[in-house]
Amino acid sequence: MSPEELALRLRERFPDTLLARGEVTVVVDRGELLAALAALRDDPDLSLRFLSSVTATDHPGSEPRFWVAYELRSLEHRHRVRVKVGLPGEDPRVPSAVPLFPTADWHERETYDFFGIVFEGHPNLARILLPDGWEGHPLRKDEPLGGVDTRYEGAFIPPVDERIP
Repeated sequence: MSPEELALRLRERFPDTLLARGEVTVVVDRGELLAALAALRDDPDLSLRFLSSVTATDHPGSEPRFWVAYELRSLEHRHRVRVKVGLPGEDPRVPSAVPLFPTADWHERETYDFFGIVFEGHPNLARILLPDGWEGHPLRKDEPLGGVDTRYEGAFIPPVDERIP
């Protein structure tokens, strides 16, 4: 099934389906996320049973501020679909996809670690790459850029946005 045919098929169930550059994206509301993921996984003509990635983007000053993206693949039919859900900046929560896709476990933890997105119902939502005591979420756009300590005594390279030319 070509991306065009796939997008046409998905628009029957998900009206907010986009086709751009040969990639199919389905946009759903937070409350519809798990049902949409289950439908895409369980439909035998789609067989989108492999969750290859969960990530997010941050758009401060926009609503929704955060977009969480789920990349699904069908190894059987050799096609893929991106599912996106927008989250408000003051309430970045979304249900966990771990019960549907066990591989979401570590992907969701990484997204939580870097963006602060809370995956409700996750079996162990804890930092995965940053130290436990780390404050903040470094991939949020409002997070300050860090400086770089050097091996030279007393030297410090300030963050890029604070350097004087």
